[in-house]
Amino acid sequence: MALSELAPGSPEIFLAIMSMLLLMVGVFRQNSTSLVSILAILSFVITGGLILTSDSTTTTAFFGVFIVDGFAIYAKCLVLLASIIAVIMSSGYIQRENMKRFEFPVLITLGTLGMMMMISANDLMSLYVGLELQSLSLYILAAFRRDTEKSTEAGLKYFVLGALASGLLLFGMSLVYGYSGTTSFAGLEQIIHDSATFKKCCDEGANFPIGLIIGLVFMLCGLAFKISAVPFHMWTPDVYEGAPTPVTAFFAVGPKIAALALIMRVLYDPFYDMLSQWQQIVVALSILSMVVGALGAIWQTNIKRLMAYSSIGHVGYALVGLAAGTEKGAAGVLIYLAIYLFMNAGTFACILAMRYKDRMVVSISDLAGLGRTKPLMGGALMLLMFSMAGIPPLAGFFGKYFVFLAAIEAQLYELAVIGVLASVVSAFYYLRIIKIMYFDDPTESFDKDSGHELNFVMGLSTLVIVFFILYPNIVLKNAELAAATLFAQ
Repeated sequence: MALSELAPGSPEIFLAIMSMLLLMVGVFRQNSTSLVSILAILSFVITGGLILTSDSTTTTAFFGVFIVDGFAIYAKCLVLLASIIAVIMSSGYIQRENMKRFEFPVLITLGTLGMMMMISANDLMSLYVGLELQSLSLYILAAFRRDTEKSTEAGLKYFVLGALASGLLLFGMSLVYGYSGTTSFAGLEQIIHDSATFKKCCDEGANFPIGLIIGLVFMLCGLAFKISAVPFHMWTPDVYEGAPTPVTAFFAVGPKIAALALIMRVLYDPFYDMLSQWQQIVVALSILSMVVGALGAIWQTNIKRLMAYSSIGHVGYALVGLAAGTEKGAAGVLIYLAIYLFMNAGTFACILAMRYKDRMVVSISDLAGLGRTKPLMGGALMLLMFSMAGIPPLAGFFGKYFVFLAAIEAQLYELAVIGVLASVVSAFYYLRIIKIMYFDDPTESFDKDSGHELNFVMGLSTLVIVFFILYPNIVLKNAELAAATLFAQ
């Protein structure tokens, strides 16, 4: 292999090398957690620079199993931004909670590498390798606070159910390979396209091999687990509650963005001609996720469990755009993911900042009077809740607007109506938090020092969701270009 053929994978190669270097720094230097965290953030920034300066034309590498295009560049930038925010938010927490071990930023770095490989997967083999690299890192992160029962339980549940989902995915991949004879996305696309063309020319019924359809169903089941879509969501509330809060914040954004990008790559690239086969599955996943996410959060008293059901609902909204099966739908999903990243990052920064006598506060009732005792934090959380509820003119409204519009243009009217109704129901628990913050009497006075890193994330996220309406093209144009490259293949 010529050295020039490695160029498309240079960001991933650099991040893999840096992961090994960070591991060695941690091993050979005492009390190096802060240094490793700073170097991890620097690695993400340099990796982002390498991605942004790379050629955006569609290029493959490593004998065709790895692809770089505008879609991959866009999704990787979101993942890297999520990883940077996760490391920043965790710096104070891991020190206070006796978790200050250098392995924490190293695991986030390795997980990010797996996510980037997932996004650029152009073969079933590279898809699985990237997915497992990400998953193994996340299993350990969920159980990282090993001296607490809840964190250990969260890691164990995530591992057992994740192993089951990986088995379903691998079984589906084996069926797809068995009935097509190839693991390459390009080869699969050609075989499926030929079957679809024969169907049209000869006026036949469904001409796709039944094993290929069953294999795709199993693959979707495995991938749906990774984005916690209903009915594969059962792990989410327990893992979100039990895992350390910065890890929960990371779970809510980075892995979901990577997994949704991977699903888009799989369905829109090799399996696009089977749209009529997989669209009904995605529609069902979307409806179930929106409904369960909206109704399940109403009775929650723990804010981390509430955010778990909220993330399930938001995945359902993103799947609305995916189900449309159009370029506009893909652009809507990418817009939604960018907005979702900042909404969740800001909300979890507020959750991390809520401390009473140096202990975490996670009960929703403990937010009573926050708008009066800490007006800036209360104002930021209020705006973030309004955005999550989809109240205009905040950014969250536009995220839902674009996916619902794509569904309507694809004549999926029922899906759009159910999405709007679910959004109305979900507004109840977001507005309830605002009511508790501003109208209930304060029960406890929160610690004044919430940490500069958390204030930075809160401020940045709030500014993005408030002023998105003034500069929307930064996201809209790039999302449209990324979606166009995905459909141009």
